[in-house]
Amino acid sequence: MTTSSEQARKTAEALAYSSGFGNEHSSEAVPGALPDGRNSPQRAPLGLYAEQLSGSAFTEPRAHNRRSWLYRISPSAAHPAFVRTDNGNLRSAPFTETTPDPNRLRWNPLPEPAAGTDWLAGLWTLGGNGDATQRAGMAVHLYHANAPMDRVFSDADGELLIVPERGGLLLRTELGLLAARPGEIALIPRGVRFRVELLDETARGYVCENYGRPFQLPDLGPIGANGLANARDFRAPVAAYEEVEGPVEVVNKFCGNLWSAQYDHTPLDVVAWHGNHVPYVYDLHRFNVIGTISYDHPDPSIFTVLTSPSDTPGLAGVDFVVFAPRWLVGEDTFRPPYFHRNVMSEYMGLIEGAYDAKAEGFVPGGGSLHNMMSAHGPDRETFDRASAAELKPQKIDDGLAFMFETRWPVTATEQAASADHLQRGYDEVWRGMERHFRP
Repeated sequence: MTTSSEQARKTAEALAYSSGFGNEHSSEAVPGALPDGRNSPQRAPLGLYAEQLSGSAFTEPRAHNRRSWLYRISPSAAHPAFVRTDNGNLRSAPFTETTPDPNRLRWNPLPEPAAGTDWLAGLWTLGGNGDATQRAGMAVHLYHANAPMDRVFSDADGELLIVPERGGLLLRTELGLLAARPGEIALIPRGVRFRVELLDETARGYVCENYGRPFQLPDLGPIGANGLANARDFRAPVAAYEEVEGPVEVVNKFCGNLWSAQYDHTPLDVVAWHGNHVPYVYDLHRFNVIGTISYDHPDPSIFTVLTSPSDTPGLAGVDFVVFAPRWLVGEDTFRPPYFHRNVMSEYMGLIEGAYDAKAEGFVPGGGSLHNMMSAHGPDRETFDRASAAELKPQKIDDGLAFMFETRWPVTATEQAASADHLQRGYDEVWRGMERHFRP
């Protein structure tokens, strides 16, 4: 394609359609490219090659099965050998560089990258858990880029949940174009190839790499049929292909390492597709917040956008949670998040504005890590202010925060544990909490 990134963004936003998360979809860039009723006909239409991309085992239950049929110009199998390449600042599970740390940790945003840093080179791993080779656990990455990718990337280890914080991204995927700006998220399924272009001079944000079961919408239980993230608000791409010959670098993340091969054609050559192993974009401002209208406030699980289930019902390998704009109306209630210790481990980031449980130090592009059973909650200034505030209805609309919550402790990488942008005095925010007990 010869269109500029801005033109491509407009194309992506015009073509991406509300499709219903996890449903079966289909799209063709050229009429007649999709076979009529046969996934793998003797001869695919228009001289294309048929290929199935399986994101789950063939025999998993129908409700959990993820796969897409791709009809492409060249078969994926036609490529030279992959060779190991430099991992840069990208790390993967199992995380054994350091010892899991029970202390509360907080980081400032990533420093400015060197000129010419693309999205892949700009990935910086904070930590994670599990084992990528066993398809269990997750990793927390951050990225800071100032150049478009001229190579193609895929992750065999897990799916990628991308959370832009500064600057928009144009994602050229095998299945089509998606544009994701701050306040939106993009989900790239395991094994789907894509290239990242920038819609602004620089781009910064967060990535959750989910090694486990694919993200799905959480069950609503007593909430009923509606609320939280609505399936219809997830946008899937319309088929759009490249037809490019010549050397194209393709980088594959496999069992924790990066491998590179020089293709003689672009792998982004899918002319038509159908299935449910599909990338999406979702606008977090569309999250339908559920909360109290009497007193107290429910647990933060009510803010769950997507969940990756584990072998224990209700215990997620990783949850993606967003603290979206909402009204607070509880009577006789401490309004900010309560003090707590949790069996789950929490990495929290900030996309825009301020977070209502922290007075300062927690800034967009930064993040905090509270591992399992480490006590945390509002800082002293927030506690004092909230304890004396007039309890009138209050609109929280000046911030957008999120959380990657996981069943296992998050072990920080050595680069994260020793980073210059690690805040060494984070514990001080709770210093001076007065004793008010009067028996």
